[in-house]
Amino acid sequence: MKLESKIPAGELKDKWTNHKFNMKLVNPANKRKYNVLVVGTGLAGASAAASLAELGYNVSVFCYQDSARRAHSIAAQGGINASKNYQNDGDSDYRLFYDTIKGGDYRAREANVYRLAEVSGNIIDQCVAQGVPFAREYGGLLANRSFGGAQVSRTFYARGQTGQQLLLGAYSALNRQIGLGKVKTYYRREMLELVIVDGHARGIIVRNLVTGELEKYSGDAVLLATGGYSNVFYLSTNAMNSNATAIWRAHRKGALFGNPCYTQIHPTCIPVHGDYQSKLTLMSESLRNDGRIWVPNKVGDNRAPNDIPENERDYFLERKYPSFGNLVPRDVASRNAKEQCDAGKGVGDTKMAVYLDFAEAIGRLGQKAIEDKYGNLFDMYQTITGENPYKVPMRIFPAPHYTMGGLWVDYNLMTTIPGLFALGEANFSDHGANRLGASALMQGLADGYFVIPYTLGDYLATNKLAKVTTEHPEFAKEEKSVNELVGKLLAIKGKRTVDDFHKVLGRIMWNNVGMSRNEEGLKKAIKEIAELRAEFWKDVNVVGSAQDLNQTLERAGRVADYLELGELMAKDALSRNESCGGHFRAEYQTEENEAKRDDENYTFVSAWEYKNPGEWEFHKEDLDFEFVHPTQRSYK
Repeated sequence: MKLESKIPAGELKDKWTNHKFNMKLVNPANKRKYNVLVVGTGLAGASAAASLAELGYNVSVFCYQDSARRAHSIAAQGGINASKNYQNDGDSDYRLFYDTIKGGDYRAREANVYRLAEVSGNIIDQCVAQGVPFAREYGGLLANRSFGGAQVSRTFYARGQTGQQLLLGAYSALNRQIGLGKVKTYYRREMLELVIVDGHARGIIVRNLVTGELEKYSGDAVLLATGGYSNVFYLSTNAMNSNATAIWRAHRKGALFGNPCYTQIHPTCIPVHGDYQSKLTLMSESLRNDGRIWVPNKVGDNRAPNDIPENERDYFLERKYPSFGNLVPRDVASRNAKEQCDAGKGVGDTKMAVYLDFAEAIGRLGQKAIEDKYGNLFDMYQTITGENPYKVPMRIFPAPHYTMGGLWVDYNLMTTIPGLFALGEANFSDHGANRLGASALMQGLADGYFVIPYTLGDYLATNKLAKVTTEHPEFAKEEKSVNELVGKLLAIKGKRTVDDFHKVLGRIMWNNVGMSRNEEGLKKAIKEIAELRAEFWKDVNVVGSAQDLNQTLERAGRVADYLELGELMAKDALSRNESCGGHFRAEYQTEENEAKRDDENYTFVSAWEYKNPGEWEFHKEDLDFEFVHPTQRSYK
């Protein structure tokens, strides 16, 4: 299989403009002849569905929640990047492009990243027009704040609720199209299989999660906007229902998986507090604007934080990275927090936490100013922990958060299956080995509002496909395969719960494929996951039936997919003998314990082709850095 990225020729700043002109168009009268299936209603899915329907396409939208506005995009807190340069502090499209390439440790395509920076300003204009209540300065102009990996203020925000407000904007645009009859919505549906006809994606099989009924839907193209796969770790910042099944079933059908080992550990999360915890809570990276991260100088110091004087504290990020301080990228901040805890300087009952302290900012700005910027985040922290962060420092520790890996896509966002597109976190395309904070919302909306409306039209105009209905034999074939899988899960009647298997997998992943990896641990993980998968298919207990609401059955199918995905993540990490961004191999680090890349041998995208459970064929897409020369990443 040959990977064709379809990156346009020409100067970096002209690539997207020229590409848009050279793409084929579908005339307005013909758009209403096409049916597009969109799976997922987060920022990428909702914005894509609304935009395509506005253009005239007939769109069907599917989500497993009871409302499109419950998508996990609402959990994004801190902001969305755009190179507006409102602060007049030196920002530009090129600087946003450069920061993103550097932040991703030079493992992303230049053309994709520049396009992302180029359309970022349009995203803000679009959202303001929709009524998104961005924070504003005293004079009425939109406010900005800083995020990790940048020395300019380019992050637009709505207190600590940015994702929710952006999703409501996209949701309002989607609802308008629903009211006009251009979008049909199917709630409480989970995609379980992709239907391919004559080599093109032409439909999906979904399960009605309320009735248990399998349903078939046909279309002229399928768009997957289903988010990431951090729940493979069991404990993550993702919503508990966030999962990888849609993209994994597409992967099994022939869509290559790009960079599966690139997972992001977010440094600012409420620490694990017990064995029966089901998820972790993110505290926005924006808090690092005013919060200072520290640990006691002395190992095993059990004093209350306010009893430890300034001269006995180690503000380790400010000490090690004076240029960026507490706003280093996420992978750097996470590894340093773990390093302090491993050295015995961790705080709290578990000693697996560091302090995030606002005392200096409150003294400098006043409590009211901090409340205005972060009030809901402080309230959330106090509700969960019972501690008042205005009076005592927050305790934070890294946790699995975002996945830079995903389905491999070309410049047009199309996977290796013609007609199957992947948007937002479901694809691998824009962040390299580490995503900068406030860039997830930017990518999701860029893909949905400003990229897919052009590239989908080019695909439809180029490929004159015959109409396909759900009466085509391939739909019956795939429906049968889904029924067989469901029946197989229900028939095992073992002794162990689905959650038990998921927790064991999560521990294997966190211990061996988490924040720090090494050859021995990765080989151990591959062996243990294969054994756990075999045990799952012999001893899992899935209660209930397929003919009604059955959340145990839902989780069983997702964990079955994780048991394959987890092994692929470990194999990908083992194959990459370097450290870069979120992929930190302990064997490959500088004398200062920073990630040590091997640009000579690993400047490529790993792309894996599914063969059988536990068996993949490796492909690669070489990355060509024509405009930014890779250097040792430094934030000192």
